[in-house]
Amino acid sequence: MKDIMIMNVKKIALGAAVVFFTSFATAQTLQDGINSIDSDKFAQAKTNFTQMIAKAPTAENYFYLGNTFLRQGEPDFAAATESFNKGLAADPKSYLNKIGLATVKLGKGDKSAIAEIQKVVADSKEKDAEVLFRAAEALTLFEKNNAPDLAIDYLNKAVEKAQKKGVPAYYYYTLGDAYRLKKIPGDAMTAYDKALPLATNKASVYTRIGTLWMAAQQWQQAKTSIEKAIATDPSYAPAYKAMAAYNIRYQQNGKATQDLINYTKYADEDPYTQLEISKLYFTNEDYANSKQVLDKIFDKINDPIKFKLRAYQLFAEGNYAEAKQNMDNFVSQAEKSRVQPADQGLQGLIAAGLAKTEKDAAKKTALTNEAQQKIAIAKAAKDETMKWDMELMKISGGGASQAAVDAGPTNPTIEALKKQVAANAQDSDALFKLATAYQDVKNWNGAIATWQKMSALLPDWAPAYYSLGYSYQQAGNNDSAKMAYEKFINTVKPADQEANKQTLAYAYFAVAYMSKDSDLAKAKDYVAKSVQLDPTYQDAVKLNAEINK
Repeated sequence: MKDIMIMNVKKIALGAAVVFFTSFATAQTLQDGINSIDSDKFAQAKTNFTQMIAKAPTAENYFYLGNTFLRQGEPDFAAATESFNKGLAADPKSYLNKIGLATVKLGKGDKSAIAEIQKVVADSKEKDAEVLFRAAEALTLFEKNNAPDLAIDYLNKAVEKAQKKGVPAYYYYTLGDAYRLKKIPGDAMTAYDKALPLATNKASVYTRIGTLWMAAQQWQQAKTSIEKAIATDPSYAPAYKAMAAYNIRYQQNGKATQDLINYTKYADEDPYTQLEISKLYFTNEDYANSKQVLDKIFDKINDPIKFKLRAYQLFAEGNYAEAKQNMDNFVSQAEKSRVQPADQGLQGLIAAGLAKTEKDAAKKTALTNEAQQKIAIAKAAKDETMKWDMELMKISGGGASQAAVDAGPTNPTIEALKKQVAANAQDSDALFKLATAYQDVKNWNGAIATWQKMSALLPDWAPAYYSLGYSYQQAGNNDSAKMAYEKFINTVKPADQEANKQTLAYAYFAVAYMSKDSDLAKAKDYVAKSVQLDPTYQDAVKLNAEINK
């Protein structure tokens, strides 16, 4: 669930905020709450701000409580709105709470909120650096609903106003977030570098720098920065979340589990934080821990997002009927703006799972069509939450259990390579040799399992899909073979097509041959492409003549 990882990493990068009041004691209390938010201790932050409201029910204090609900892993828009409205009741002119309500709208996907935020800033006459900052923060808070250019403008004005007293580090944190949204990593890094000497907790900045390197797929630099964060402050929870994302990327599941244990240790028991932990466990393919954490907080969360996560868990278990019920609950209860292409893709996979055992021909066809349509939506959106083709292969029986792999032929070379891969799961050279060795002894389950690992590690390397298709074909699983060959065809880059002409010709032919009895139009199209690529390929020439009589 790549979208879970991306979302978690982004939350780490959001800027911490500090506001200075004339009362030293109040400032210290506010700083405690802000530090708690930055450390993913949301329950602690909520308690802190609730106590501040009890002592002084000001518009500002209500804003900070409401903003905590927006900053947590999964925003609680209802609780945030309630707090902002109380703030406006305390002071109808409160710019901060007006920004808060507009932020809720923006988080729900209503882009008109951007104009509302602009109006609040204009009404404030841009005199208050805190209003400028909070407006900018709102415009960078949501990955898919934002306005980074406007945020950068507000932040530069806030920086200018703060020059005399000293620019707070969090101005630069948020400026870095805005540049990240614009996909300008150089300027984002510059902003984080400016924050580093100003920050009280350097771990916070090192973690942000690490996640920026991750976004740029500069993995070694990312690891180095996150390690600096942990060395600087071993109790800084978000650093372990970032390290878990790194280890998940490299399929170091054991290390990622330990990272999540540490994250749990240093974050707090807020239900929404626990929900984030459950998501991360799922991404790490640790379904048992994911379920255990979700079970613990399921009844404490009103947000329908819990049904979506439950659906993912049930899908992973192969319980397609209950997965469908939970996705139906999510879709019916969540606002439309929260239903993403990945959600439709999951619905498609669930439909494919249900189609596999459906005995009624009409229902089976309907489910199969639904699966194709909804997965196509996710793929068209270039969503990578799940490996859609690979998941379809598994549903069609394309998965190879470890027991099946171990039951097949082996030799000393295979056993040595298995140990090498176990020691380093991202050793692509060892994976390639192991998959080839399995093919040599005709252990097709072993080859399938290993080529799947290779394609997960190097998703853009087309030959892995071709070899996977061949292994499926040899194992007699034509449905999965077709999908793998098609994945190969779609993954070969235009610049590489000439060099892969013969393998492409065979892949097109194989799909055509395996489709001729079920989808004649597709078979005709694919065999024609095969002949076009290699007019001397006699099997394709014969099939082309046969199906075009």
